[in-house]
Amino acid sequence: MKKIAIILFGLLLVLAGCGSKGGGSASGGKGSQTVKVGTTTSEVPTWNLVKQLAAKKGINVQIVRFDDYVQPNLALDSGQIDLNAFQTVVYFDDFKKQHNLNLSAIGTTSIWPMGIYSKKIKNVSQIKDGDQIIIPNDSTNLGRALLLMQKAGLITMKKGFTGAGGVDNIQSNPKHLKITPVDAAQTARGLDDATASIINCDMAINANLNPTKDPIFHEDASNKAYVNIIAAKTSRKNDKSFQEIVNIYHSKQVTDFIKKQYKGAAIPVVKPISYLSDYKQVQ
Repeated sequence: MKKIAIILFGLLLVLAGCGSKGGGSASGGKGSQTVKVGTTTSEVPTWNLVKQLAAKKGINVQIVRFDDYVQPNLALDSGQIDLNAFQTVVYFDDFKKQHNLNLSAIGTTSIWPMGIYSKKIKNVSQIKDGDQIIIPNDSTNLGRALLLMQKAGLITMKKGFTGAGGVDNIQSNPKHLKITPVDAAQTARGLDDATASIINCDMAINANLNPTKDPIFHEDASNKAYVNIIAAKTSRKNDKSFQEIVNIYHSKQVTDFIKKQYKGAAIPVVKPISYLSDYKQVQ
C-alpha cells in the first residue's frame, strides 16, 4: 500500500507540473499560449484578424463573444477570460469602481462615435414637443447620450456637467422631451416606437444600422473619455503576451482593416494607454 501511495503522490506532482506556463489561460500546443479575449459581435471581425496575426507569434487567441456591457468585465474579474475589448475608458473606470474590481486598461483600440437614429424623421430639427427619445441607461453611456442631446441643441445640461450622472442634471428641456433610459442592448428596438433613439455604435451595427450613414446626428471622435480599451486583471497587466496583442492591434495591418471594415464607424486610436491618463480633464 505504501508503494501505491508513493506512486500516486508522484503522479500528482507530475500533473501539477503540466499546467499552463506564462500568463495565458492554457497551452494551445507546443510553444503556444492561449489567451481568451471577450468582445462584442461588432468587433469580432477585427479580433479574427488579430487572432491570425497572433498565431504567427505563438499566441492562440480564443474569441469569446458577448452582447451586453456587463458580463465581459465580470468574466474578466472571475478569470473566465484573460482580456476584454469592448468598452470606453470612462465606462470601464466607472464599472470597476461600482463593482470593486481590480482591473486595468492596458491598451487603446478605437473610438466608436455614438449617434441619434430615427425611423420617423430625417433631422433633429424635426423633433417636436413631447417626443420620446430613447437613451442607454448605464451611468456613463447615459451621461454621454445627454451630452450628445445637448450638442444637438435639444436640451441644456447643468453647468459643469461632464457626463457623470443622469437626467437630474438636465438644466432645461424646452421641448418637454420624454427621455427614456433603457438597457443599451435595447436602444435599437426603441426605434419602432420612439421618435429617436441614441445608440452606441456597436449596438447599431448589431441592429444592421450603418453608423456612418444612418444617424441624424452623431458625436465627433475627439473626446478621450470615449476611446475604447483592452482590459486585463491588474495582477497580469504586464503579461508579455498581452502586450504583444496590444502591439498587434496597433499594427498597420489591423488599423487599415478597421478603416476599411467599418468605414468611419470605428476610428483606430494608436496610442499608449498613458494617452488616456488625463481624459477626465479634457472631456
